[in-house]
Amino acid sequence: MADFVNGFWNMYVIVIVLVSILACAVLLYIQGKAKFTPGKTMGHVWDDTLEEYNNPMPKWWSWMFIITVVFGLVYLVLFPGLGALPGVLGWSSVGQYKIERARMDEAVQPLFQKYEAMPIPAVAADKQAMEMGKRLYLTYCMQCHGADARGAKGFPNLTDGDWLYGGEPDQLKQTIAEGRMGVMPPHAQLGADTIKDLANYVRAMSGLPNDAVRAAKGKEAFTSAGCIGCHGPDGKGNLAIGAPNLTDNVWLYGSSEATIIQTITDGRQNKMPAWKAFLGDAKIQLLAAYVYSLSHQGK
Repeated sequence: MADFVNGFWNMYVIVIVLVSILACAVLLYIQGKAKFTPGKTMGHVWDDTLEEYNNPMPKWWSWMFIITVVFGLVYLVLFPGLGALPGVLGWSSVGQYKIERARMDEAVQPLFQKYEAMPIPAVAADKQAMEMGKRLYLTYCMQCHGADARGAKGFPNLTDGDWLYGGEPDQLKQTIAEGRMGVMPPHAQLGADTIKDLANYVRAMSGLPNDAVRAAKGKEAFTSAGCIGCHGPDGKGNLAIGAPNLTDNVWLYGSSEATIIQTITDGRQNKMPAWKAFLGDAKIQLLAAYVYSLSHQGK
């Protein structure tokens, strides 16, 4: 009920709940006062032989209704159920969650502290730590990067060793903890012809088929349009600002001429959320170690 700031909804829930319980009580009362003639039919017949008799409800059924009504009223006194009223026991799902989380943290904290004190490469070599890291990954990371960590369009592959902001342990921890905001500004002002030249030059840098004449023009535009400011004169990118390497044939959105033209024309914007406040340092250490291990398997 904390989500409903208007007092009307508090009263709405209280009324609905109480009316529902009282309706059961009224039904029981009416049934208790009604007159029945056992053995007499009501004149309703189905399938030739199935008849409705004027019999009272079985006692066990009536008692089930009575128990339900009493239980409902007792429950609403003890536990929250009537709008924002907390119940005399003071129980809440949020409080229960905090108790269970505190109990779990107390049990696993020594283990987390052990791994937090170890260098990430050493954590990555620990089998138990990697099992924990994998569970964390599958809980919080697979929605974007995939269960196999190979990513998807717009979401980086974490297994190939290609890193926009660097793949060293401290860089991985910073990425997970603080998040990243990747921005490729739009360059529609360059014009469609120049942008197509640039796209062919970019494809040429990574060894993809291209129009050589356009690629030559694109090389000049790569400097004059200011692309070297982010990607460098050799197109190898800049880890400090997350500018990708254009020479390694690793593509976040695709390598077709049409896709590159769209990227240059419209720009791109991508956000990696920050997890420090939610996960804490110890879990981030395990996650960073697990991601580190994905690109260092067999090394």
